[in-house]
Amino acid sequence: MHPERGTVLAFDFGEKRIGVAVGDAALKLAHPLTVIHGQGNDRRFQAIAALVQEWRPVLLVVGAPVREDGTAHPMGERCRRFARRLAGRFGLPVAVVDERLSSWSAEEALIRAGVSAGKRRALLDAAAAQTLLESYFAEPHLAKKP
Repeated sequence: MHPERGTVLAFDFGEKRIGVAVGDAALKLAHPLTVIHGQGNDRRFQAIAALVQEWRPVLLVVGAPVREDGTAHPMGERCRRFARRLAGRFGLPVAVVDERLSSWSAEEALIRAGVSAGKRRALLDAAAAQTLLESYFAEPHLAKKP
């Protein structure tokens, strides 16, 4: 589940938006890629299929929130279900990482970079996916299977 090389796509799953980041396993670098909008699963998975086709990832990473005290978060099971659907649909290995602070960290980074409030909203989900991918690269042994 921890490839030494190849492209990795990461997803910050949300009910309205899915932030997507791309990274390189060998270099351990991650970059925000895009945000998938909409609530229809068919449209979301069509957009993800296009990204998988374009980037040819060797691994998919999905963030799943956990409460500060380590207990289950209501959104966590939805994220793990999304991760299982990705694995089933694309036949790729999927790692699930704790994302409890990814959106907060991403917003802080965008503020430090001087991004205006209006632009931050549009970039936040992809930046959160970048943050969770960076945390995966830093500590891949903490990732779980969906």
